[in-house]
Amino acid sequence: MRVLLVDDEERLVDAMKRGLRREGFVVDSAHDGEQGLSLAQQNEYDAIILDIMLPKRNGYQVCADLRAAGIWTPILMLTAKQGEHDHAEALDTGADDFITKPFSYVVLVAHLRALIRRTSRVRPTILSVGDLRLDPAKHRCWRGESEIELTPRQFALLEFFMMHPGDVLSKTKILEHVWDDSYDSYDSDLNIVEVYVGYLRKKIDVPFTRSSIQTLRLVGYRLDPEGG
Repeated sequence: MRVLLVDDEERLVDAMKRGLRREGFVVDSAHDGEQGLSLAQQNEYDAIILDIMLPKRNGYQVCADLRAAGIWTPILMLTAKQGEHDHAEALDTGADDFITKPFSYVVLVAHLRALIRRTSRVRPTILSVGDLRLDPAKHRCWRGESEIELTPRQFALLEFFMMHPGDVLSKTKILEHVWDDSYDSYDSDLNIVEVYVGYLRKKIDVPFTRSSIQTLRLVGYRLDPEGG
C-alpha cells in the first residue's frame, strides 16, 4: 500500500519511513504543504499522513484543497496541538482521523491500517480470499491450515492482491503500490513485478495445486477468488 507522509520534521520523517517500509508500506514524503499538495494531486495513494504545522501551506489548507479538488484519499492528520477545537477543525476540513504528537509508533500504524480498512472494500483485520488468509498486523499468511512463510516484499504484494480480489491490476499499478523509489533501478523495472508474482505463485499456489494468481496477457494480473 502506498502512503504519502507530509511533515517538516526531517528526523521524524526518516524514522517513520523506515518503520512504515518495514511494515510493507511504500512511502513518499514531502517537507512542506505545497510539495505535499502537489504529490497528492499527481499520484494515487492509499492514505496520506499529514502534519498540521507545515511551512508554505498548513495541513488544514492542504486537506481543504484536496477535498475541494475532489480528491478523497483518506487523511490521517498529525498535530502537536491539544484541544477539542483543533481536532474538530481537522475533521471539518476533511480529514478522516487524527493523532496527537508525541504518539506511539504502534498506535500510528494501527490508526493507519484502520483508516485504510474503513475506506476500502475489504474491511476485516484479517484478509480472506478463498482459503487464503493474511494478517497484516502480525505478518502471517495461511492457505487453509498451512502457514506460509513470505518475505516482506512477497507479503506486501499478496496484501495488495487481497485488497483487490477479482480486480485486474496492471504491472504499473502494482509497482506504484508495492515498490518505491528507495530501491535501485532493477527494482523500478516493470519486469520485477513479473519476477515477484512468480515467487509468490511458488509459495501460495504450486504447493497446493492452485492457480489463484492469473495472468491476463498485455493487461496485468488478477487474484481469482474462486482459484484462491
